[in-house]
Amino acid sequence: MGRTQQSDAVETHNKGHEADGHEPVHTHIMADGTVVTHSHGAMDHGHHHSHTQTKNVLNRMSRLIGHLESTKRMIEDGRDCSEVLVQLSAVRSAINSVGKIILKDHLEHCVVDAVRDNDKEAIDQLNKAINQFIK
Repeated sequence: MGRTQQSDAVETHNKGHEADGHEPVHTHIMADGTVVTHSHGAMDHGHHHSHTQTKNVLNRMSRLIGHLESTKRMIEDGRDCSEVLVQLSAVRSAINSVGKIILKDHLEHCVVDAVRDNDKEAIDQLNKAINQFIK
């Protein structure tokens, strides 16, 4: 594997191809230690994905999953419905917060690149994702 130093990431080009025989996989190690792996195959759009908040999102998701499991145990233990509803509301709020972080990161990096590269498919995908997220 060859490594090249970039301003915000170290890029690793894996030798060989994906399992389906298309494009090689690229791995980017961001300054904060976040690892992003992707390819530029026919099914991907033509811009680089830079996810600067991956570590933050994963940490929040771990806490969120723990909170949801705790709420499930409350239900199993027969706790008061109002207490369970309060906890479910907190879980929903945490999910929305994670979604906002991902959306902000996507707008600041992926969409900026897509606009620069005139990648209309990426913009269409963002619109679909937003519609799904705010349902």
